[in-house]
Amino acid sequence: MTAQPDHPNAKAGHTLISVDAMGGDEGPAAIVAGCALSATANPDIGFILHGPRDQLEPLIAKRGELSGRCEIRHATDVVTMDDKPSQVVRTGKDSSMWSAIESVRSGEAAVAVSCGNTGALMAMSMIRLRKLPGVNRPAIAVLYPSSNPQGFNVMLDVGADVRADADDLLRFALMGTSYARNGMELERPRVGLLNVGTEEHKGRTELKEAYDLIRAQGDATGFEFVGFVEGGDISGNRADVIVTDGFTGNVAIKTGEGTASMIGNRLREAFKYSPLSRLASLLAYTSLRRLSKKIDPRRVNGGVFLGLNGTVVKSHGSADATGISAAIKLAAQLSQNKFNDKLAARVAATLPAEESVK
Repeated sequence: MTAQPDHPNAKAGHTLISVDAMGGDEGPAAIVAGCALSATANPDIGFILHGPRDQLEPLIAKRGELSGRCEIRHATDVVTMDDKPSQVVRTGKDSSMWSAIESVRSGEAAVAVSCGNTGALMAMSMIRLRKLPGVNRPAIAVLYPSSNPQGFNVMLDVGADVRADADDLLRFALMGTSYARNGMELERPRVGLLNVGTEEHKGRTELKEAYDLIRAQGDATGFEFVGFVEGGDISGNRADVIVTDGFTGNVAIKTGEGTASMIGNRLREAFKYSPLSRLASLLAYTSLRRLSKKIDPRRVNGGVFLGLNGTVVKSHGSADATGISAAIKLAAQLSQNKFNDKLAARVAATLPAEESVK
């Protein structure tokens, strides 16, 4: 089989996903493999893969699932994890990341997916796609495993910007509520503001100001504000949307991922301790496998950039084919639900008329 780089049968997929094929730690082979997994699971999507043609063509040719559903958009440069966002914005126009975003900007693709440098991806996305009216700071929202009936909480921001004032936190609450409605079908999401305690007098000035702003919007916007929440509530069932600044959110999510990884490693060590423990692991295999799937960060891989005139999904840099496939699945769902249009309408409807974020 040979790749069809310039004229793919994109019409075979109703939703076209733009993928930065060069951004991950695992290289383009893992990204192409993830696209193949997604193509098998969802016949309604097609792909534009951005990167050096000579590297991508042989990888795609090995994947029969991508036949007629994948276009290569040649891009010579690659944004590395060490590149500074300010420099990439000036010199990265020939990169696979820039090209992937351009496909969304032009309306050719519905969503862009990249495993690359988060700061560079956000900077490029803001410059090329621009912010929605009424949004000062975009946010990255993720699904965090929780004990809620839906199995996840929406948490934002987790790294788009380390700062956030009271007005930003209000907008994060509105955007997070929209994501919970459209991503998890929650009619009236519960919103919590992350703090060092649940008492109203605790926390920094901007948190206290945000508390009042978010509480005032709750009834009018159709969400329930549960007040301040603590770190233990991120994976609990007190709220459906956890609002915080990017510094705190990024530390929290990476701490959670590291803890889950450590527990998994310790369990494996414990079950190898003796013949009896190995037998116990066999007896508990089904339950352990179910638990592993629920907390596996690969299966909920994908942070969504909220607040832009276009949808961008940021995958973990270390994602394998399973993780890439999960990010693409999320991107397709958001596109098919017309999520960004609903988000823009929600912002415009709930903020002052001069600013004009479901």
